[in-house]
Amino acid sequence: MTKIFVGSLPYSTTSQELQEMFEKFGQVVSATVVMDKFTGQSRGFGFVEMQNDDEANKAIQDLNGSDMNGRALAVSVARPREERPQGDNFRRDNGGYQNRGGNGGGYDKRGGGRR
Repeated sequence: MTKIFVGSLPYSTTSQELQEMFEKFGQVVSATVVMDKFTGQSRGFGFVEMQNDDEANKAIQDLNGSDMNGRALAVSVARPREERPQGDNFRRDNGGYQNRGGNGGGYDKRGGGRR
């Protein structure tokens, strides 16, 4: 089984339309357009799982760069999701991104860099 990433989808694309696009190449196990969990709107990409690897590779070859409602699709084998560290990317120690009063974080507010 092959999992395929499909990027640059028009925001109006449904999971059903995505599935129908790939069914022309073979058996589709699943097709999902990823939605924003807060707005419920499409994020412009999705994933398709195809049973047969040869059919999946043919779909990738034929659909990558193809036009869908004026957008060039980006179609490739999906990579495993990378582990993400817990928390956010801002450092919170002494040298971190702090501006909680006092000296304003050590930056010259006139645009000249550090004091």
